[in-house]
Amino acid sequence: MSAFYREKVLSVHHWTDTLFSFRATRDTGFRFQNGQFAMIGLEVDGRPLLRAYSMASANHEEQLEFFSIKVQDGPLTSRLQKIKEGDTILVGRKATGTLITDNLIPGKRLMLLSTGTGLAPFASLIKDPEVYDQFDSIVLVHGCRQVSELAYGERLVASLREDELFGELLADKLIYYPTVTREPFKNRGRITDLISSEQIFNDIGQGPLDIETDRIMMCGSPAMLEELKQMFEGRDFVEGSGNKPGHFVIEKAFVER
Repeated sequence: MSAFYREKVLSVHHWTDTLFSFRATRDTGFRFQNGQFAMIGLEVDGRPLLRAYSMASANHEEQLEFFSIKVQDGPLTSRLQKIKEGDTILVGRKATGTLITDNLIPGKRLMLLSTGTGLAPFASLIKDPEVYDQFDSIVLVHGCRQVSELAYGERLVASLREDELFGELLADKLIYYPTVTREPFKNRGRITDLISSEQIFNDIGQGPLDIETDRIMMCGSPAMLEELKQMFEGRDFVEGSGNKPGHFVIEKAFVER
C-alpha cells in the first residue's frame, strides 16, 4: 500500500443517476501534468481496488477532483459511488497519460473531443494558463446522450468564465460545444458526424479542419475514439506520443468498470 497516497474525501456531488464527481485532499508530493491520470480507488479487504482516473483538477490546485461514471455491478465504481465526506481513497503516486500538449506539434486551434466522463482530463487542461498561451483558440466538445449529463461541464465552464483570473483568459479563446444524441437540444448529433459534415465548424463560426493549424485531443468511448482516429488518419493527421509529437493524441487507458 506504500505505492499510494491516502487522501480524505472532502465533497461528493451526484449529477445524475449515472454520473458523480468528488473532491479529495492532495498530498504536496503528488505531481502531475494537466491532462494526465493516476490509478485511484479504495482499500477492500486489505487490498487496493483501482482504476485509471484523469485528474479533473488542475496541477496548480490544492485539492484533487475526479469525475466518474456509476456502474452498478462495476468492481470499483459500484463502491466508489457510495463514498461520502470523510472517507479515504487511494491515489497512486505516479501520474501518466498521453493527453498533454508536449505530445502535439505546435498549432493554432486545439480541439478537445470528449464523450461522457472523458471530459475529465479537459477539465484540467482548460484551467491551465499555458494552454491559452500555446493556442489561439480552444474548442471543448462534450458529447452525451442526454442533456442532464452535460451539467458537470456546463457548471465548470460557467464558473471559469466568472473567475477573476480565468474569465479574461477564456473570453476570446475558449469555445464550449456541448452536444447530445437522444434528446432535443441546440446541438444534436455524434461528434464524428458533426466534424465530417462540418456542422460544428459552421455552428462556432470557424473554418473546417485544417492539418496545418488544428491539433486534437480525444477521450471517451472506445467506439468514438476508433472512428475519429480513422477519420483523422484518413486526412493524413498523425497520432502523437511521448516519443514523437503528432497532430492528435488519444487517451486509451480507460475502461468503464
